[in-house]
Amino acid sequence: MDNGFEEVQECGPWRVRLWWPKGASGGPQQLMIEPGSNATPRDIARGISTTVLRRLSLSEAPPRTAPSPEESELAQLGAASRTTLDSEGVSPTYLALLALTYKRVADNGVAAPIPWLADAIGRRPETVRDQLKRARREGFLTTITGKAGGDLTEKAEQILSASPDCRSIFPSRKDDNGVDCQSS
Repeated sequence: MDNGFEEVQECGPWRVRLWWPKGASGGPQQLMIEPGSNATPRDIARGISTTVLRRLSLSEAPPRTAPSPEESELAQLGAASRTTLDSEGVSPTYLALLALTYKRVADNGVAAPIPWLADAIGRRPETVRDQLKRARREGFLTTITGKAGGDLTEKAEQILSASPDCRSIFPSRKDDNGVDCQSS
C-alpha cells in the first residue's frame, strides 16, 4: 500500500495486515485478513471468527522519532515557540504557537509529544502540559478525547496569521497585503 506503513500479524491460521497512512498517530485505518501459510482448508471454510478478531492487537501506529532539528518544520515551530515564550512570556501568541506545534507534533506521530515539546521549548514536561491545558481553556486548541493533539481554533489561526512570523510558521494564510504566507 502506498504512502503509509504496514504491520503484519499472525493470528491462528490467519495473516492480518494492518495499515496506517503516513503521519497517522492512532490505530490502523485498514485491515486485511487472509489465510496464513499454516491455514488448512477446514480453517478457511470455517471463516474468520470473533475470537480471531478479539485476539488482534490493534496497536497505535508504530512509534517514530521526530525528524532531525536541522530539517524539521517541527523544530522550527519549537524554536519559534521558545523564542516567543522567552520574549513575551505566556502570551496569546505563545499559546497559539504552542497549540500549533503540539498539533503538528502529534499529527506527525511523535511517540511522546509533550516531552518532545518540553525539550524544544526548554521547559519541564509538567510546565508544557499545564500550558497546553491553558491553551485549551483559552480557546486555542480543541480536545480529542483519549488522544494527543487537537485542532487549532479560529482564534488561534487569527493570532498566528497576524503574527509577524506568519511567513515562516503558518502556511496558507494571507498577510495584511493579501499575500499568501508560506512555510519555509
